Amino acid sequence: MIRKKGNPFEESIEMKVEQEVVPDQDQVKSAAPAAGIVDDELQEMTLALTAAEQELALHRDAMLRMQAEMENLRKRLIRDLEKSRRFALERIMKDLLQVRDSMDRGLEIDAESTTATALLEGQALTQKMLAKVMKDHDLELIDPLGEAFNPEFHEAVTVQPSAELEENSVMEVLQKGYKLHDRLIRPAMVVVSRKP
Repeated sequence: MIRKKGNPFEESIEMKVEQEVVPDQDQVKSAAPAAGIVDDELQEMTLALTAAEQELALHRDAMLRMQAEMENLRKRLIRDLEKSRRFALERIMKDLLQVRDSMDRGLEIDAESTTATALLEGQALTQKMLAKVMKDHDLELIDPLGEAFNPEFHEAVTVQPSAELEENSVMEVLQKGYKLHDRLIRPAMVVVSRKP
């Protein structure tokens, strides 16, 4: 650089500028390892980012598989529920068919050769068969004759005075009631007593 002689102040500024622009050899040596450290950290971060992206892809794939499995399970449950609705009564219907067959056989009997006693015996057997089918399928009979009136299971048709029974007792059962698994299907229609 060519310098003109002139102002000493300008010369000192130029020297300072030259000193600042041209780095010292010690500064160059210390900057080289720092650049290497930055490169190493950059490589580590790049590797960590790649690993995180791969892990994300694995989790995304697992999530999509789980969603597909849940959708398949939901569809299968809907099909099974529909099938169980359709065939829920199959077992009881098979049992009731035996009762129906017994009733049909009773109607096929020759009226001239059959006595009333034989017909009554056949009817009693059919009724026992029906009672067994009902019990096997947890249909419970409600026959509250002589019991205290219970509005949860009994429907009072009328009230009559009675000197023999306590007040609010069932005097007569007009129609028996039924429960299925502790759920009322039909209340018993009853006549309830009261004091005369």
